[in-house]
Amino acid sequence: MAIQVSELGKVAVLMGGSSAEREVSLMSGQGVLQALLSKGVDAHPFDPAGRDLSELRQAGFARCFIALHGRHGEDGTVQGALELLGIPYTGSGVMASSVAMDKVMTKRLWLADGLPTPRYVCLSPDRQGREVVRTVPDTLGLPLIVKPPREGSSIGVTKVNGYSEMQEAVSLSARYDPDVLCEEFIVGEEVTCPVLGTGPNARALPVIRIAAPDGAYDYQNKYFTDDVKYQCPSGLPPEEEAEIQRIVLAAYLSLGCRGWGRADLMIRASDRKPFLLEMNTSPGMTGHSLVPMSARATGLSYEDLCLQVLASAALDSAPAAVQG
Repeated sequence: MAIQVSELGKVAVLMGGSSAEREVSLMSGQGVLQALLSKGVDAHPFDPAGRDLSELRQAGFARCFIALHGRHGEDGTVQGALELLGIPYTGSGVMASSVAMDKVMTKRLWLADGLPTPRYVCLSPDRQGREVVRTVPDTLGLPLIVKPPREGSSIGVTKVNGYSEMQEAVSLSARYDPDVLCEEFIVGEEVTCPVLGTGPNARALPVIRIAAPDGAYDYQNKYFTDDVKYQCPSGLPPEEEAEIQRIVLAAYLSLGCRGWGRADLMIRASDRKPFLLEMNTSPGMTGHSLVPMSARATGLSYEDLCLQVLASAALDSAPAAVQG
């Protein structure tokens, strides 16, 4: 069904914000803004770090494209504010956004639904002393990953190769989040798979295989170098790609996601089993970003992708009738 641009109304592209991923969000937001303008959408930039969200209603915005990443953008808080303002927005609703932002809660739901995710240990602030920290590799093996459960873009993440590195890795992670997630390291290939749509209409897009220099798919390599190699089509055997897409779609629906999202996974080299790492409910839209790359493989341009995501903007529930 063709999207009628005139029916979309005045659109705010939310970008920037106050999270550790502000820089990336500004790049995503500018890309989305230019794409929507090229399609004739009445789109305007809006940075919540400098403007109160209540201005959205005062300025007559009909819907919001959320290009914010990380806290206060991807974690359900902005979504909740927009619910109260009654302004439809792109991406998942309040609960799905909040749960997906918390990698520990995400794992609990996935495990409950029988979906594969690496084994983990969560260290609350009172369990970050040396006597507890040094036992984590006994449980998860080495190497292992230490990361903040509520950050993205590989911020505060350490690959730990030996017991002596644990305390420093935990301390780094704790700078970004009071809780620390320690996760089994899956030796193998990293892949990512986007999803577009809602409910029964949701579909997984082509899988992208990621080859980073020395396996360092970190913040710098993700956004600011061209050293990472992406394969889309992935080159995986068709049955392997189909299984990854099946798991990703199940993971998306398990969390209650809508609109769009992107799951990151590892394929274990020893037996080719895929493991879910996380679900991004406000994926990047920069020049290095992966959802546009996957969409392009299906014939969907960056501009049309932005328009399709914008058209899916919704609220968790219809505004309740006001009682007189």
